[in-house]
Amino acid sequence: MSSPKKNEGKGFFASMSSGFSMFGNAMHRSVNGLLGYEGVEVINPEGGKEDAEEEAQRGRWKQEDRDSYWKMMHKYIGSDVTSMVTLPVLIFEPMTMLQKMAELMEYSYLLDQADECEDPYLRLVYASSWAISVYYAYQRTWKPFNPILGETYEMSNHGGITFISEQVSHHPPMSAGHAENEHFTYDVTSKLNTKFLGNSLDVYPVGRTRVTLKKDGVVLDLVPPPTKVNNLIFGRTWVDSPGEMIMTNLTTGDKVVLYFQPCGWFGAGRYEVDGYVYNAAEEPKILITGKWNESLSYQPCDIEGEPLPGTELKELWHVADIPENDKFQYTHFAHKINSFDTAPRKLLASDSRLRPDRYALERGDLSKAGAEKSSLEERQRAEKRNREAKGHQFKPRWFDLTDEVTSTPWGDLEVYRYNSKYTQHRAAVDSSDSVNEVDVKSIEFNPWQYGNISEE
Repeated sequence: MSSPKKNEGKGFFASMSSGFSMFGNAMHRSVNGLLGYEGVEVINPEGGKEDAEEEAQRGRWKQEDRDSYWKMMHKYIGSDVTSMVTLPVLIFEPMTMLQKMAELMEYSYLLDQADECEDPYLRLVYASSWAISVYYAYQRTWKPFNPILGETYEMSNHGGITFISEQVSHHPPMSAGHAENEHFTYDVTSKLNTKFLGNSLDVYPVGRTRVTLKKDGVVLDLVPPPTKVNNLIFGRTWVDSPGEMIMTNLTTGDKVVLYFQPCGWFGAGRYEVDGYVYNAAEEPKILITGKWNESLSYQPCDIEGEPLPGTELKELWHVADIPENDKFQYTHFAHKINSFDTAPRKLLASDSRLRPDRYALERGDLSKAGAEKSSLEERQRAEKRNREAKGHQFKPRWFDLTDEVTSTPWGDLEVYRYNSKYTQHRAAVDSSDSVNEVDVKSIEFNPWQYGNISEE
Protein backbone atom coordinates (compact mmCIF):
# COMPACT_ATOMS: atom_id res chain seq x y z
CA MET A 1 0.00 0.00 0.00
CA SER A 2 1.40 3.36 -0.98
CA SER A 3 1.23 6.78 0.59
CA PRO A 4 -1.20 9.48 -0.60
CA LYS A 5 1.35 10.72 -3.11
CA LYS A 6 -0.30 9.41 -6.27
CA ASN A 7 1.30 11.15 -9.27
CA GLU A 8 5.03 11.81 -9.26
CA GLY A 9 5.73 15.50 -9.91
CA LYS A 10 2.08 16.46 -9.54
CA GLY A 11 1.24 15.19 -6.09
CA PHE A 12 -1.83 13.87 -4.39
CA PHE A 13 -3.97 17.00 -4.67
CA ALA A 14 -3.40 17.37 -8.42
CA SER A 15 -4.46 13.75 -8.77
CA MET A 16 -7.62 14.50 -6.77
CA SER A 17 -8.54 17.40 -9.04
CA SER A 18 -8.12 15.22 -12.10
CA GLY A 19 -10.26 12.51 -10.51
CA PHE A 20 -13.11 14.89 -9.76
CA SER A 21 -13.07 16.15 -13.36
CA MET A 22 -13.25 12.58 -14.67
CA PHE A 23 -16.19 11.77 -12.38
CA GLY A 24 -18.06 14.96 -13.30
CA ASN A 25 -17.73 14.34 -17.03
CA ALA A 26 -18.90 10.75 -16.64
CA MET A 27 -22.02 11.65 -14.67
CA HIS A 28 -22.81 14.60 -16.98
CA ARG A 29 -22.87 12.25 -19.94
CA SER A 30 -24.92 9.64 -18.08
CA VAL A 31 -27.60 12.13 -17.03
CA ASN A 32 -27.72 13.82 -20.44
CA GLY A 33 -28.19 10.44 -22.05
CA LEU A 34 -31.00 9.61 -19.65
CA LEU A 35 -32.85 12.84 -20.35
CA GLY A 36 -33.08 11.75 -23.96
CA TYR A 37 -34.20 8.34 -22.66
CA GLU A 38 -32.11 6.61 -25.33
CA GLY A 39 -28.50 5.50 -25.48
CA VAL A 40 -27.87 5.73 -21.75
CA GLU A 41 -24.20 5.45 -20.92
CA VAL A 42 -23.47 3.34 -17.85
CA ILE A 43 -20.39 3.30 -15.65
CA ASN A 44 -19.66 -0.23 -14.50
CA PRO A 45 -18.03 0.27 -11.07
CA GLU A 46 -16.79 -3.31 -11.06
CA GLY A 47 -14.59 -2.64 -14.09
CA GLY A 48 -14.65 -3.96 -17.63
CA LYS A 49 -16.31 -2.50 -20.72
CA GLU A 50 -17.28 -5.59 -22.69
CA ASP A 51 -20.69 -5.77 -21.00
CA ALA A 52 -21.65 -2.09 -21.28
CA GLU A 53 -24.79 -2.77 -23.32
CA GLU A 54 -25.84 -5.55 -20.96
CA GLU A 55 -25.30 -3.24 -17.97
CA ALA A 56 -27.72 -0.70 -19.45
CA GLN A 57 -30.48 -3.29 -19.28
CA ARG A 58 -29.75 -4.57 -15.81
CA GLY A 59 -31.26 -3.48 -12.50
CA ARG A 60 -34.04 -4.46 -10.15
CA TRP A 61 -36.74 -3.03 -12.43
CA LYS A 62 -38.69 -4.84 -15.13
CA GLN A 63 -39.01 -2.83 -18.35
CA GLU A 64 -42.65 -1.91 -17.69
CA ASP A 65 -41.77 -0.89 -14.12
CA ARG A 66 -38.95 1.34 -15.35
CA ASP A 67 -41.24 3.05 -17.87
CA SER A 68 -43.92 3.67 -15.25
CA TYR A 69 -41.40 4.90 -12.67
CA TRP A 70 -39.79 7.25 -15.18
CA LYS A 71 -43.15 8.79 -16.15
CA MET A 72 -43.79 9.47 -12.46
CA MET A 73 -40.32 10.72 -11.53
CA HIS A 74 -39.06 12.79 -14.47
CA LYS A 75 -40.95 15.88 -13.23
CA TYR A 76 -38.89 15.82 -10.03
CA ILE A 77 -35.50 16.22 -11.73
CA GLY A 78 -33.49 18.83 -9.83
CA SER A 79 -35.72 18.55 -6.74
CA ASP A 80 -35.27 17.36 -3.17
CA VAL A 81 -37.24 14.10 -3.06
CA THR A 82 -36.46 13.17 0.55
CA SER A 83 -40.12 12.95 1.56
CA MET A 84 -42.19 14.13 -1.41
CA VAL A 85 -42.40 10.85 -3.34
CA THR A 86 -44.00 7.54 -2.36
CA LEU A 87 -41.61 4.83 -3.55
CA PRO A 88 -42.39 1.16 -4.28
CA VAL A 89 -41.40 -1.23 -1.52
CA LEU A 90 -39.37 -3.39 -3.92
CA ILE A 91 -36.46 -0.93 -3.70
CA PHE A 92 -36.40 -0.96 0.12
CA GLU A 93 -34.32 -2.94 2.60
CA PRO A 94 -35.92 -4.20 5.86
CA MET A 95 -34.33 -1.46 7.97
CA THR A 96 -35.20 2.14 8.81
CA MET A 97 -33.00 5.23 8.76
CA LEU A 98 -32.95 5.15 12.57
CA GLN A 99 -31.43 1.67 12.48
CA LYS A 100 -29.00 2.69 9.77
CA MET A 101 -27.76 5.45 12.08
CA ALA A 102 -26.80 2.71 14.55
CA GLU A 103 -24.58 0.97 11.98
CA LEU A 104 -21.93 3.56 12.81
CA MET A 105 -21.47 1.70 16.10
CA GLU A 106 -20.18 -1.54 14.52
CA TYR A 107 -16.52 -0.62 15.01
CA SER A 108 -17.04 1.47 18.14
CA TYR A 109 -13.95 -0.11 19.66
CA LEU A 110 -11.98 2.41 17.55
CA LEU A 111 -13.48 5.22 19.64
CA ASP A 112 -12.60 3.28 22.79
CA GLN A 113 -9.00 3.16 21.55
CA ALA A 114 -9.10 6.87 20.66
CA ASP A 115 -10.16 7.66 24.20
CA GLU A 116 -7.34 5.58 25.65
CA CYS A 117 -4.69 6.98 23.28
CA GLU A 118 -2.21 9.50 24.72
CA ASP A 119 -0.93 10.75 21.33
CA PRO A 120 -3.29 13.54 20.16
CA TYR A 121 -2.62 12.86 16.46
CA LEU A 122 -2.92 9.10 16.66
CA ARG A 123 -6.14 9.66 18.60
CA LEU A 124 -7.53 11.35 15.49
CA VAL A 125 -6.40 8.41 13.34
CA TYR A 126 -8.49 6.05 15.48
CA ALA A 127 -11.49 8.38 15.53
CA SER A 128 -11.48 9.09 11.78
CA SER A 129 -11.06 5.39 11.01
CA TRP A 130 -14.24 4.80 13.02
CA ALA A 131 -16.02 7.41 10.90
CA ILE A 132 -14.89 5.77 7.65
CA SER A 133 -15.58 2.19 8.73
CA VAL A 134 -19.35 2.53 8.23
CA TYR A 135 -19.03 3.25 4.51
CA TYR A 136 -18.69 -0.43 3.74
CA ALA A 137 -22.25 -0.85 5.02
CA TYR A 138 -23.44 2.37 3.39
CA GLN A 139 -22.63 1.08 -0.09
CA ARG A 140 -25.82 -1.00 -0.02
CA THR A 141 -28.16 0.27 -2.72
CA TRP A 142 -31.46 -0.68 -1.07
CA LYS A 143 -33.32 2.26 0.44
CA PRO A 144 -34.10 2.21 4.18
CA PHE A 145 -37.64 3.05 5.31
CA ASN A 146 -38.31 6.64 6.31
CA PRO A 147 -39.15 6.65 10.03
CA ILE A 148 -42.62 7.58 11.27
CA LEU A 149 -42.70 10.73 13.40
CA GLY A 150 -42.01 9.62 16.98
CA GLU A 151 -40.48 6.31 15.90
CA THR A 152 -37.43 5.18 17.85
CA TYR A 153 -34.66 2.62 17.75
CA GLU A 154 -32.90 1.22 20.81
CA MET A 155 -29.76 -0.90 20.90
CA SER A 156 -27.92 -2.55 23.77
CA ASN A 157 -25.68 -5.58 24.20
CA HIS A 158 -22.96 -4.26 21.89
CA GLY A 159 -19.62 -3.03 23.25
CA GLY A 160 -21.23 -1.73 26.43
CA ILE A 161 -23.10 0.85 24.35
CA THR A 162 -26.53 2.29 24.98
CA PHE A 163 -27.97 3.70 21.75
CA ILE A 164 -31.21 5.58 21.15
CA SER A 165 -32.44 7.39 18.04
CA GLU A 166 -35.73 9.13 17.40
CA GLN A 167 -37.53 10.71 14.45
CA VAL A 168 -37.92 14.27 15.72
CA SER A 169 -39.45 15.93 12.66
CA HIS A 170 -41.44 14.80 9.62
CA HIS A 171 -41.28 17.94 7.43
CA PRO A 172 -38.39 18.24 6.98
CA PRO A 173 -37.43 14.65 7.89
CA MET A 174 -34.99 14.86 10.80
CA SER A 175 -33.56 12.29 13.20
CA ALA A 176 -31.53 12.60 16.37
CA GLY A 177 -29.33 9.99 17.99
CA HIS A 178 -27.28 9.41 21.13
CA ALA A 179 -24.86 6.64 22.06
CA GLU A 180 -22.71 6.22 25.12
CA ASN A 181 -20.37 3.85 26.89
CA GLU A 182 -17.57 4.26 29.42
CA HIS A 183 -15.25 5.82 26.82
CA PHE A 184 -17.32 8.19 24.70
CA THR A 185 -20.61 9.89 23.97
CA TYR A 186 -21.94 10.29 20.45
CA ASP A 187 -24.59 12.85 19.47
CA VAL A 188 -26.05 13.52 16.05
CA THR A 189 -28.80 15.59 14.49
CA SER A 190 -29.39 14.35 10.97
CA LYS A 191 -31.29 15.85 8.03
CA LEU A 192 -30.67 14.53 4.52
CA ASN A 193 -31.21 16.76 1.52
CA THR A 194 -31.40 15.15 -1.90
CA LYS A 195 -31.26 16.19 -5.55
CA PHE A 196 -32.85 13.87 -8.06
CA LEU A 197 -31.05 13.81 -11.42
CA GLY A 198 -33.03 11.19 -13.29
CA ASN A 199 -30.86 8.08 -13.18
CA SER A 200 -28.93 9.24 -10.12
CA LEU A 201 -29.54 10.86 -6.76
CA ASP A 202 -27.25 13.24 -4.86
CA VAL A 203 -27.54 12.96 -1.07
CA TYR A 204 -26.25 15.80 1.09
CA PRO A 205 -25.70 15.01 4.80
CA VAL A 206 -27.02 18.19 6.42
CA GLY A 207 -26.27 17.27 10.00
CA ARG A 208 -24.11 17.74 13.05
CA THR A 209 -22.10 14.91 14.55
CA ARG A 210 -20.18 15.30 17.82
CA VAL A 211 -18.11 12.74 19.72
CA THR A 212 -16.83 13.43 23.22
CA LEU A 213 -13.95 11.30 24.48
CA LYS A 214 -14.46 11.00 28.22
CA LYS A 215 -10.89 10.55 29.47
CA ASP A 216 -9.70 14.04 28.49
CA GLY A 217 -13.01 15.64 27.55
CA VAL A 218 -11.93 16.03 23.91
CA VAL A 219 -14.79 17.03 21.58
CA LEU A 220 -14.64 15.96 17.94
CA ASP A 221 -16.79 17.37 15.13
CA LEU A 222 -17.41 15.35 11.95
CA VAL A 223 -18.40 16.62 8.49
CA PRO A 224 -18.85 13.71 6.02
CA PRO A 225 -18.80 13.93 2.22
CA PRO A 226 -21.94 13.89 0.05
CA THR A 227 -23.08 10.63 -1.56
CA LYS A 228 -24.24 9.85 -5.08
CA VAL A 229 -26.49 6.90 -5.89
CA ASN A 230 -25.92 5.96 -9.54
CA ASN A 231 -28.04 4.02 -12.04
CA LEU A 232 -31.31 4.19 -10.14
CA ILE A 233 -33.35 2.89 -13.07
CA PHE A 234 -30.91 1.82 -15.78
CA GLY A 235 -27.90 -0.37 -15.07
CA ARG A 236 -26.44 -1.78 -11.88
CA THR A 237 -27.18 0.57 -8.99
CA TRP A 238 -24.07 1.62 -7.06
CA VAL A 239 -23.03 4.20 -4.49
CA ASP A 240 -20.08 6.57 -4.40
CA SER A 241 -19.08 9.31 -1.91
CA PRO A 242 -16.61 11.58 -3.71
CA GLY A 243 -15.29 14.48 -1.67
CA GLU A 244 -13.68 15.17 1.65
CA MET A 245 -14.40 14.14 5.19
CA ILE A 246 -13.23 16.51 7.91
CA MET A 247 -12.94 15.63 11.58
CA THR A 248 -11.91 18.52 13.83
CA ASN A 249 -10.73 18.39 17.43
CA LEU A 250 -12.67 21.37 18.78
CA THR A 251 -10.56 21.28 21.94
CA THR A 252 -7.12 21.63 20.30
CA GLY A 253 -7.74 22.71 16.69
CA ASP A 254 -6.08 19.59 15.25
CA LYS A 255 -7.99 17.96 12.38
CA VAL A 256 -8.13 15.15 9.83
CA VAL A 257 -8.87 15.80 6.17
CA LEU A 258 -9.58 12.62 4.18
CA TYR A 259 -10.35 12.52 0.47
CA PHE A 260 -12.72 9.92 -0.95
CA GLN A 261 -11.51 9.37 -4.50
CA PRO A 262 -14.31 9.52 -7.09
CA CYS A 263 -14.96 6.44 -9.17
CA GLY A 264 -13.64 6.90 -12.71
CA TRP A 265 -14.43 4.96 -15.83
CA PHE A 266 -14.48 1.20 -15.32
CA GLY A 267 -14.05 1.51 -11.56
CA ALA A 268 -10.73 3.38 -11.49
CA GLY A 269 -10.03 4.85 -8.05
CA ARG A 270 -13.18 3.51 -6.45
CA TYR A 271 -13.06 2.95 -2.67
CA GLU A 272 -9.72 4.80 -2.24
CA VAL A 273 -9.32 7.16 0.72
CA ASP A 274 -6.24 9.28 1.39
CA GLY A 275 -5.40 12.20 3.64
CA TYR A 276 -3.57 13.58 6.64
CA VAL A 277 -3.86 14.42 10.30
CA TYR A 278 -2.90 18.10 10.73
CA ASN A 279 -1.93 19.99 13.86
CA ALA A 280 -3.54 23.32 14.75
CA ALA A 281 -0.93 25.07 12.56
CA GLU A 282 -2.16 22.95 9.61
CA GLU A 283 1.09 21.00 9.36
CA PRO A 284 0.70 17.32 8.37
CA LYS A 285 1.68 14.88 11.13
CA ILE A 286 0.31 11.48 10.02
CA LEU A 287 -0.78 10.24 6.61
CA ILE A 288 -3.75 7.89 6.26
CA THR A 289 -4.42 5.72 3.23
CA GLY A 290 -6.52 2.73 2.27
CA LYS A 291 -9.88 1.66 0.90
CA TRP A 292 -13.12 2.22 2.74
CA ASN A 293 -14.35 -1.25 1.77
CA GLU A 294 -11.19 -3.07 2.94
CA SER A 295 -8.82 -1.45 5.42
CA LEU A 296 -7.04 1.71 6.53
CA SER A 297 -3.38 2.23 7.43
CA TYR A 298 -1.35 5.14 8.79
CA GLN A 299 2.26 6.33 8.85
CA PRO A 300 4.02 9.33 10.47
CA CYS A 301 5.04 11.97 7.93
CA ASP A 302 7.19 15.10 7.63
CA ILE A 303 6.00 18.64 7.04
CA GLU A 304 5.85 17.93 3.30
CA GLY A 305 3.54 15.00 3.85
CA GLU A 306 6.19 12.41 2.98
CA PRO A 307 6.63 9.29 5.14
CA LEU A 308 9.25 9.69 7.86
CA PRO A 309 12.40 7.59 7.29
CA GLY A 310 12.46 4.46 9.40
CA THR A 311 8.68 4.27 9.68
CA GLU A 312 6.24 2.00 7.89
CA LEU A 313 2.54 1.78 7.19
CA LYS A 314 0.56 0.15 9.98
CA GLU A 315 -2.92 -1.22 9.44
CA LEU A 316 -5.40 0.19 11.93
CA TRP A 317 -8.76 -1.10 10.73
CA HIS A 318 -9.91 -3.98 8.54
CA VAL A 319 -13.48 -4.76 7.50
CA ALA A 320 -15.03 -7.70 9.33
CA ASP A 321 -16.06 -10.91 7.60
CA ILE A 322 -19.46 -10.69 5.91
CA PRO A 323 -22.22 -13.22 5.16
CA GLU A 324 -22.02 -14.89 1.76
CA ASN A 325 -24.75 -14.28 -0.83
CA ASP A 326 -26.84 -12.18 1.52
CA LYS A 327 -30.05 -10.99 -0.14
CA PHE A 328 -29.67 -7.40 1.02
CA GLN A 329 -25.84 -7.35 1.22
CA TYR A 330 -26.13 -7.08 5.01
CA THR A 331 -23.14 -7.35 7.29
CA HIS A 332 -23.36 -9.56 10.36
CA PHE A 333 -23.79 -6.38 12.40
CA ALA A 334 -26.72 -5.23 10.22
CA HIS A 335 -28.46 -8.52 11.00
CA LYS A 336 -27.67 -7.94 14.67
CA ILE A 337 -29.27 -4.48 14.48
CA ASN A 338 -32.44 -5.96 13.01
CA SER A 339 -32.63 -8.77 15.54
CA PHE A 340 -34.21 -8.63 18.98
CA ASP A 341 -30.93 -9.87 20.49
CA THR A 342 -29.80 -6.23 20.71
CA ALA A 343 -33.14 -5.04 22.12
CA PRO A 344 -33.21 -3.98 25.78
CA ARG A 345 -35.78 -5.12 28.35
CA LYS A 346 -39.24 -3.64 27.90
CA LEU A 347 -38.66 -2.48 24.33
CA LEU A 348 -40.46 0.73 23.42
CA ALA A 349 -43.53 0.13 21.25
CA SER A 350 -42.18 2.84 18.91
CA ASP A 351 -39.11 0.74 18.00
CA SER A 352 -38.27 0.25 14.31
CA ARG A 353 -37.94 -3.52 14.70
CA LEU A 354 -41.70 -3.67 15.33
CA ARG A 355 -42.76 -1.95 12.11
CA PRO A 356 -45.07 -4.38 10.27
CA ASP A 357 -43.89 -3.25 6.82
CA ARG A 358 -40.25 -3.76 7.74
CA TYR A 359 -40.94 -7.17 9.24
CA ALA A 360 -43.01 -8.30 6.23
CA LEU A 361 -40.24 -7.26 3.84
CA GLU A 362 -37.68 -9.11 5.97
CA ARG A 363 -39.82 -12.25 5.55
CA GLY A 364 -40.04 -11.69 1.79
CA ASP A 365 -43.73 -10.73 1.63
CA LEU A 366 -43.58 -7.66 -0.64
CA SER A 367 -47.36 -7.41 -1.05
CA LYS A 368 -47.96 -7.25 2.71
CA ALA A 369 -44.98 -4.91 3.17
CA GLY A 370 -46.40 -2.48 0.63
CA ALA A 371 -49.86 -2.56 2.20
CA GLU A 372 -48.47 -2.06 5.72
CA LYS A 373 -46.25 0.80 4.54
CA SER A 374 -49.25 2.58 2.99
CA SER A 375 -51.28 2.00 6.17
CA LEU A 376 -48.58 3.51 8.39
CA GLU A 377 -48.19 6.53 6.15
CA GLU A 378 -51.95 7.15 6.13
CA ARG A 379 -52.06 6.77 9.94
CA GLN A 380 -49.27 9.35 10.19
CA ARG A 381 -51.24 11.80 8.05
CA ALA A 382 -54.33 11.21 10.20
CA GLU A 383 -52.37 11.82 13.40
CA LYS A 384 -51.06 15.09 11.95
CA ARG A 385 -54.59 16.25 11.08
CA ASN A 386 -55.73 15.35 14.60
CA ARG A 387 -52.89 17.34 16.20
CA GLU A 388 -53.57 20.37 14.06
CA ALA A 389 -57.31 20.24 14.81
CA LYS A 390 -56.54 20.28 18.54
CA GLY A 391 -53.91 23.02 18.25
CA HIS A 392 -51.12 20.69 19.33
CA GLN A 393 -47.61 20.30 17.99
CA PHE A 394 -45.37 17.26 18.15
CA LYS A 395 -42.63 17.20 20.78
CA PRO A 396 -39.92 14.50 20.76
CA ARG A 397 -39.65 12.38 23.88
CA TRP A 398 -35.90 11.81 24.17
CA PHE A 399 -34.45 14.92 22.46
CA ASP A 400 -35.11 18.64 22.89
CA LEU A 401 -34.96 21.28 20.18
CA THR A 402 -32.36 23.90 21.09
CA ASP A 403 -31.93 27.51 19.99
CA GLU A 404 -28.69 26.54 18.27
CA VAL A 405 -28.50 26.66 14.48
CA THR A 406 -25.32 25.26 12.98
CA SER A 407 -23.98 25.87 9.48
CA THR A 408 -23.05 22.98 7.20
CA PRO A 409 -21.67 22.97 3.63
CA TRP A 410 -25.23 22.19 2.45
CA GLY A 411 -27.35 24.53 4.57
CA ASP A 412 -28.22 25.48 8.14
CA LEU A 413 -29.47 22.97 10.70
CA GLU A 414 -31.53 23.25 13.86
CA VAL A 415 -29.83 21.19 16.56
CA TYR A 416 -31.58 18.71 18.85
CA ARG A 417 -29.96 17.81 22.19
CA TYR A 418 -30.28 14.53 24.08
CA ASN A 419 -32.24 15.26 27.27
CA SER A 420 -31.04 12.25 29.33
CA LYS A 421 -34.61 11.04 29.96
CA TYR A 422 -33.87 7.81 28.12
CA THR A 423 -30.93 7.10 30.46
CA GLN A 424 -33.26 7.56 33.42
CA HIS A 425 -35.94 5.41 31.76
CA ARG A 426 -33.54 2.53 31.10
CA ALA A 427 -32.07 2.70 34.60
CA ALA A 428 -35.57 2.45 36.09
CA VAL A 429 -36.52 -0.48 33.83
CA ASP A 430 -33.28 -2.38 34.37
CA SER A 431 -33.46 -2.02 38.16
CA SER A 432 -37.08 -3.11 38.39
CA ASP A 433 -37.99 -6.69 39.24
CA SER A 434 -41.62 -6.09 38.28
CA VAL A 435 -41.05 -5.75 34.52
CA ASN A 436 -43.16 -8.35 32.76
CA GLU A 437 -41.07 -10.31 30.28
CA VAL A 438 -43.15 -10.59 27.12
CA ASP A 439 -42.48 -11.78 23.61
CA VAL A 440 -41.24 -8.55 22.03
CA LYS A 441 -42.45 -9.70 18.61
CA SER A 442 -45.99 -9.55 19.95
CA ILE A 443 -45.75 -5.83 20.78
CA GLU A 444 -47.80 -3.71 18.39
CA PHE A 445 -45.83 -0.93 16.70
CA ASN A 446 -47.15 2.37 18.03
CA PRO A 447 -45.02 5.54 17.82
CA TRP A 448 -48.09 7.63 18.78
CA GLN A 449 -48.83 6.14 22.21
CA TYR A 450 -46.78 8.44 24.41
CA GLY A 451 -48.83 11.61 24.09
CA ASN A 452 -45.67 13.59 23.33
CA ILE A 453 -47.44 16.79 22.27
CA SER A 454 -47.53 20.31 23.58
CA GLU A 455 -49.84 23.27 23.18
CA GLU A 456 -49.07 25.77 20.39
